[in-house]
Formats: sequence, C-alpha cells, structure tokens
Amino acid sequence: MKTLRLRWAAAALAVSLAAPSVSASARTLVVGVDDNLTLLDPADINDTLSQSATRLIYQGLYGFDAAMHLEPLLAESFEVNGDATVYTFHLRKGVTFHDGTAFDAQAVKINVDRVANPDNRLKRQSMLSTVDHTEVVDPSTVRIYLKRPFGALVNTMAHAATFMISPAALEKYGHDIGRHPVGTGPYRFKSWAGDTLETVRNDHYWKAGLPKVDGVTFKSVPENGSRVAMLKAGEAQLIFPVPPELVPVIANDKTLQLDKAPSIVVRFVSLNIAKKPFDDVRVRQALNYAIDKTAYCKVVYSGFCTPADTPLPVPLKFSVSQGVWPYDPAKAKALLAEAGYTKGFESEIVARNNSTFIRGMQFIQQQLAEIGVKLTVTPLEAGVEAQRIWGVEKPADSTVLMNFNGWSSSTGDADWALRPLFWSKGFPPKLFNAAYYKNDAVDAALEAGIGTADDDKRAVAYKTAQDLIWKDAPWIFLGVDQIISAKSKSLSGAVVLPDRSLNFEQALFRD
Repeated sequence: MKTLRLRWAAAALAVSLAAPSVSASARTLVVGVDDNLTLLDPADINDTLSQSATRLIYQGLYGFDAAMHLEPLLAESFEVNGDATVYTFHLRKGVTFHDGTAFDAQAVKINVDRVANPDNRLKRQSMLSTVDHTEVVDPSTVRIYLKRPFGALVNTMAHAATFMISPAALEKYGHDIGRHPVGTGPYRFKSWAGDTLETVRNDHYWKAGLPKVDGVTFKSVPENGSRVAMLKAGEAQLIFPVPPELVPVIANDKTLQLDKAPSIVVRFVSLNIAKKPFDDVRVRQALNYAIDKTAYCKVVYSGFCTPADTPLPVPLKFSVSQGVWPYDPAKAKALLAEAGYTKGFESEIVARNNSTFIRGMQFIQQQLAEIGVKLTVTPLEAGVEAQRIWGVEKPADSTVLMNFNGWSSSTGDADWALRPLFWSKGFPPKLFNAAYYKNDAVDAALEAGIGTADDDKRAVAYKTAQDLIWKDAPWIFLGVDQIISAKSKSLSGAVVLPDRSLNFEQALFRD
C-alpha cells in the first residue's frame, strides 16, 4: 500500500493555540447577518450562513485556516492508499462532546454512516455517497472504505456536512437534532428563536485557552441599513456582509474597521432548462449577452466584484478563464429572434429577500427589459426559497424558472465547485443543479475529475467541463464577490473565509 501522511508539528500547533498576550474582556460577541438560519443539523443544510452557525458548535476531522488551507481538528493525521479508495484517520484523544459523550472512532463511524446512508434523506448525503463502509480499527483510529476512487475525501471531511455530532444526542433527538445541536466546538448551544441564535462558551474545549469570549450570538437582519445601524450603535460587534453601497459610512467611523478580501463566491442566475424557453441554448446565450457584467458589479456590489469569466473561480485549483461573456444587446435580440422569441417573453426571478439580492434581481430585470424579456421579481424568505428550490422530487415539479444565487466550494476543491451544480445526477433535492442541466460530456468530465487523485488528469477533466459549461450557458454568469465585513476595532480573531464561512473560535475583545 502506498501511504501518504499529513502531519503537523506539535510545536507549531502549540504556538497556534497559545493565548494572546493582550488583556481581554470576555463578553458575548453579537454578529449581524443578512439572512435567516434554516437549520442546525450540518448534514441537512444547504446554505453557507447556517453552516457558519453550526461551525460555532461543531467540528470535523479536518477544517480550514483563514486561507482555506486544510488543518487537522478532530483528526491528527491521515493515510490513503494508492488508488484513493481507503482512508485511515488517526483521531485526537481526550476530546468530549458538550454532553460529556466521548469523541472516538465509534462516534466517527456513527456520523459518517448517518450521512452516507441515503435512507436518512439528508441534504448532504451526496458528499459521502462514495462511502462503502466504515471500520473502527481501535478507539482512536477509523478507516473509511470507498466504492470508487475519490481524491477529495479529506477536503470533504473539512466541510460542515461531516461535522461530528454527539451519538448520544443523535439517539435522544433523532430528526430534531437540527434544533438541539451537540458538538465538540468552542461554543455550546443555548437557544434559537426567531431571528436569534445564542451560544455560550464551552469551558471544556480541547484547545487550551480558547474560546476567549463568553459566547456568540447571531442576529438575522436582512435589511442592509439596519445591519449597519446595529454595528454603529454597538448592538453588534461584527456584521457580514457589509452592504457595498454603505462602505463609506463604515470607513468614516473611527471606531470601526472595514475588512476586504477576495472570495471564491460566484454569483449567477440559474436557468431552468427543463422548462421553456430556457430549454433552447440560444435563449440562454442571449441572456448572457444581455447583461453588462461590469455594470452589474458597479450597481449591485458598488465595484466590490469582478465579472465572472469561468464557473470555477480563481484561486481554486484547475480554474481556466473562458473570457467574460461580452455585453451585446443586439446579439442577444438576434439570438432570441432566431429561437422564435422576436418579442421576448415573460418569466419570474426569485432570490432571498435581503437588500443586496433584491437589488441584484432588479438590475437583471432592467437589463433584460432592454431585449424584451419581462421579469417578475420575487424576494423570498430563506426557508421559503430553500423549499421552492430543494423541496422538489423531479424537474417537472419545479416552479423556479430563474434563481439569483451564489455558490462557493466549501471543500476548497474544484469538485465541489462544479459537480453539485452541473452534474445531471445532481438535480434537487439530491444536489444543487437547479438549472436541471444535462450534458453527457460534462458528466463524464466531472466523474473523471473526482475519480482520480492525479492532478494532471484532474486538470484535463476540469478544463473540458468548464469549456462545455460556458458554451451551454445553463446560468447567466455574473460576477465573483469581494468579501466585505466590518467590526468594532476592539474585536480581533474573527475570520471570514474565502467561501463566506465565518469562524469565531479565536474571537477576542481587547480592552
């Protein structure tokens, strides 16, 4: 067996966990966010914000640092055989769940098997669909056997879907675990009601000296101005995202700090190609020509955005630029006429009801009106949107024709940036191909990309997939976000990752 090991020096880990040398006042951190949470079962949620909330409470075998590089958490190292079908994880000892249950190999097996079992109908089952079986080698060693090669398993074990839940809590709460989360993370669940999630410090956290605040509270505030007002009034110490149009208001406040960073978040409008008129590639290409991507970035994101030139954004490995779809309304009208829509058509566009998404839909509505396409803009509460998109069993049942949304690869790997969205076996509710896009050559390329750990072979596969997807245009490709967050200058250690995940493990208030 060919063996690969990923180990971090104990000394380096000790340094990373050392307590800050500044004095700090331990108080609750309040975070203002733009949408409502949907659930707190990490294996049964689709949105990044709810994943961030579970990150307070739960952990996986691996995680990501601020740059989305893999780091060990509940596992200390792993080994994989030569064809990437058997992974052995060596677990951290002495860790307990919040309810006192021991974290060990049996707990890992219970969690992996739970997610992998399609009978459980968990939204994230597909992430572990390659698992054949899980073996407890000893209390601190677990081995995962796969049905076929899967080169991104360790990255997958860093995704929220594979966070470890207390086996005792799973037994006690069953399907209601999403309202009673019990993990090993830095904060323990206190309550979740309406727009507010409260957590408190885990005094028995396995990382010495952490956490440094009494707890973290999420408050859902979809209206942009209200979220900024909370921050300025001190009712929140961090808000995310910052509405781009209000950046100057925050930048001029000497008590606040504005943080900007690149992201891997692609914005798009998915087009339901199972329904007319989007079943015609000429219509889909016309809509891409009809949107001025530079204007989109300026109007919707106040310039904190770059036009999308590939479905797999930099800095993800294997990204290949396709060139931005040019703004050409005349070409768009000609394609519509060729497809039989000389006078355009009517449709509906839906998205979550936060201010930025509403502005995005209105911008698209105005642009498409120039080529005779009349859109009805429908903002939806996060849970309602999720039900309309993911609560369907087959394409014919879908009532969503156009969806303004975003995606980031929360595994940090190219596979999760493409396969959930463009693989024909990934229609809702199994995965996130809400365009109901099907191209046999794309399917073959995506399957080849994940079926090997050889980077050269993966590069070829993902280039093929990107080339074909771009021409088929199952989306209106819009832009890639720049991440903008704002916080009180007294707060440090709060991290927004490139996929928009939030991490408050090392949050600290400075006196």
